[in-house]
Amino acid sequence: MTLLRKGNTQTCEQLLAEFTLKNKTSNPEKIVFSGSGEKDVYNISAPFEDNGELVIAGRVESRDSEHSNVFFFVERNGEWLPREGAPVLELQDPFFTRIAGELVLGGVQIFPHPTNEGQLGWRTVFYKGESISDLQEFAKGPDGMKDLRLIELKDGSIGVLTRPQGEKGGRGKIGWTRISSLSELTVDVVNEAPILEGQFIEEEWGGANEPHLLANGLVGVLGHVASFDTEGNRHYYPMVFALNPETGNFTDMELIATRNQFLPGPSKRPDLVDVVFSGGLLRKMDGKAVLYAGISDAEAQKITIEDPFIKYERTNLEEEITE
Repeated sequence: MTLLRKGNTQTCEQLLAEFTLKNKTSNPEKIVFSGSGEKDVYNISAPFEDNGELVIAGRVESRDSEHSNVFFFVERNGEWLPREGAPVLELQDPFFTRIAGELVLGGVQIFPHPTNEGQLGWRTVFYKGESISDLQEFAKGPDGMKDLRLIELKDGSIGVLTRPQGEKGGRGKIGWTRISSLSELTVDVVNEAPILEGQFIEEEWGGANEPHLLANGLVGVLGHVASFDTEGNRHYYPMVFALNPETGNFTDMELIATRNQFLPGPSKRPDLVDVVFSGGLLRKMDGKAVLYAGISDAEAQKITIEDPFIKYERTNLEEEITE
């Protein structure tokens, strides 16, 4: 495995061709949510432990709206219900990590666009606390940036994955930087993070969804790569790559799932049928992993796959090959 300072740019079409050659497992299963009215629950996190109980954070939204809330769900008799007494956050696309022993939870906050009347702007907002019940907001990312993610590294520093758009990032590219503490997470630091060069062609885009600290100190990144087709339909694919936090070198991307591995279901709009949004990945001891995903912006499902990060853990950082 080679970690590069600049990636071998791959298109969705190339990644799909490589993916179809691989042996895949799936065992798809719809995740049943109740107690949130007639609203959809999608773009969920993987389950995480809070006060001794597994919790899923999920985006709860009407089919005809972009205005959503994040609920915290717990499992009861095979269904996931809103946790009694848990906060409800006015966010989209929740994610979590743990830093310095605290729960860090984030999501996308929407607001009226400051200059384009009738349109929405967005930013990533972060909360932290000992548990869900005492989460407090502590940081905001730059306006116009989704897919901003944090991870605690082996030395206690914090890796920051960014996703600028526009002049720096086009339709969306991934950046990387490091900070020594959460107090250093500022808009300027995020905006100045260098791009991982050569991951995406200009017509396509991607972002990080959930970073994992691997046994050898590499960061395994669960993310997505996306494109439009000629009719304007969106195509989102879960992907992974590994990153050396010391050098910023990274592996080529590879897909880990496609929409047809999941069960049929509704979509929010006709252009979102082929959308799989990487929510989170639970690595298991048997070499498998469970991918939790939002499907077609309308529901949540999970599939079982081969653990995509195992091969990256076989790399010795001291013997890393670079180009």
